[in-house]
Amino acid sequence: MTDTTGVIADLTAEGAEVDALVAGLHESGWDTPTPAPGWAVRHQIGHLAFIFRLAGLSAAQPAAFVQLTSSLSGGLEAAVNAALEEYIHDPAEVLLTRWRAERDAGIKALAAVPGDQLVPWLVNPLPPYVLACAGMMELFGHGQDVADALGVRRERTDRIKHLVGFAVRVRDFGYEARNLTPPAEEFRFELTAPSGALWTFGPADATQRITGSAEDFCLLVTRRRHRYDLDVRAKGTLADQWLDIAQAYRGPAGEGRRPGQFTD
Repeated sequence: MTDTTGVIADLTAEGAEVDALVAGLHESGWDTPTPAPGWAVRHQIGHLAFIFRLAGLSAAQPAAFVQLTSSLSGGLEAAVNAALEEYIHDPAEVLLTRWRAERDAGIKALAAVPGDQLVPWLVNPLPPYVLACAGMMELFGHGQDVADALGVRRERTDRIKHLVGFAVRVRDFGYEARNLTPPAEEFRFELTAPSGALWTFGPADATQRITGSAEDFCLLVTRRRHRYDLDVRAKGTLADQWLDIAQAYRGPAGEGRRPGQFTD
């Protein structure tokens, strides 16, 4: 896609919803542990601030982005952990201000890039639409961690379609993270949106099929819920195996969540 208007508007709205989760938190609330081992609320928001800072640099100053990322040692995970140190020791008010500034600047920079132009990213250059969809994935996953920590039930909207489409596009990340060879066979995805609409991806006659709730599919691919706790079903051996390894981000899968860990 070359028109980024819709995804930029939805990215802005999702960012505002995550912001609302922490805007009124007392200083001690920022230290509330989240389901991600070793990460409190402040780690989640610091991570998001850094990711949007990277996205903004990629879109507005691509040469500087390339210079920065080429100097990183230890891979993205090590870089993210190092970057967190720049954020997590700030007082809550300062961290909140930094998150808002990095988020808004990143979204503004992405919105200014022509839709048919590529911007540099961590592995391959991406269209701004795809990078914005990746931002939706980050907000969904880390926002869910914050919501879980604070005992908030998030109400999802059809804005998650950007994440669903992105996860379908990067279906093979789960294989690559485990040094597995992705199957050549295409999958069919049929997922029901929060509005009740049916979203479909992939060949209609594919024998490997994923069906169910689009919201639960997003929880699956961000590894914020275990597959056994979700309304996501597979038909076909390959599709069933994929539910165990699905992830919409590069790098190590992380611990994920245990069956029955959440009751929502």
